[in-house]
Amino acid sequence: MSTRLFTFLFLSLLGFLVSCQQKTEQKADFKELVSAQIASIQGDVAVAFINLSDPSDNLMIQADEEFHAASTMKVPVMIELFKQEEEGKLNLDDSILLVNEFKSIVDGSSYSMDIGDDSDDIIYNKIGTKVSLNDLMYNMITVSSNLATNVLIELVDAKKVTATMRDLGAAKIEVLRGVEDQKAYDLGLSNSTTARDLLEIMEAIALNEAGTQEDCQEMISILKDQKFNEIIPFHLPEGVSVAHKTGSITGVHHDAGIVYLPDGRSYVLVLLSKNLADFDKGTEQLAGISQTIYEHMMSEN
Repeated sequence: MSTRLFTFLFLSLLGFLVSCQQKTEQKADFKELVSAQIASIQGDVAVAFINLSDPSDNLMIQADEEFHAASTMKVPVMIELFKQEEEGKLNLDDSILLVNEFKSIVDGSSYSMDIGDDSDDIIYNKIGTKVSLNDLMYNMITVSSNLATNVLIELVDAKKVTATMRDLGAAKIEVLRGVEDQKAYDLGLSNSTTARDLLEIMEAIALNEAGTQEDCQEMISILKDQKFNEIIPFHLPEGVSVAHKTGSITGVHHDAGIVYLPDGRSYVLVLLSKNLADFDKGTEQLAGISQTIYEHMMSEN
């Protein structure tokens, strides 16, 4: 081997090793920064992030801890609706009679939704009339309609929703029931998830693996119309679009989404929280973590 070739190979290897070391140090600094932000929040927080252009660029903090799913469980319900349509079991263009009466998973007793506890008051005016499944699904995601959710989850069956999530690689998420089933809640029977599972689900949608390509693109379009934007999109600049679903109950605020950058790159980010001492401040701090993730992505450009 000539001296010149040896020198070239040595310098190339040295450059590669230096580059790897720099990336390792940058990842450590990135994790340390996010961890510090989490530590400043009075509550429990989980983060799951993956750069879809470079899957080795990821971050998992408390990603396998279980959280009450709140309204993030509506994304699995949406996926199941598209799946069952693809299987010929239903047609999303069909309409069904909108009723406000549901059965508890505990004993089959009836309960109804309270308009005062829902985020979609318009749909309550349609009770007793026929509403398309597409419209119910859109409201379930974009304005987090609990009434629409309960109608749809009874239609597709919660157990089938969970089974489909297992097929997508989400190992722990549990969709047990609709919303406001007080008897189930009192017994601790609630929908649950982890940050890792929601990341798996959102990544599957982003990669057209949660259904047909056409269906996944339709899901993304619906998720981009999300009306609650206090966390992931809050500090992001114009030109960045986010397909996401939030969820909140007392002391809990979540956001799970796919972030699309103007340069064509994208990433999935899941932020889960519980036991928040100050809901509003915690929400602001979670939005700050989203900003840090975005700045990390821009520094990788």
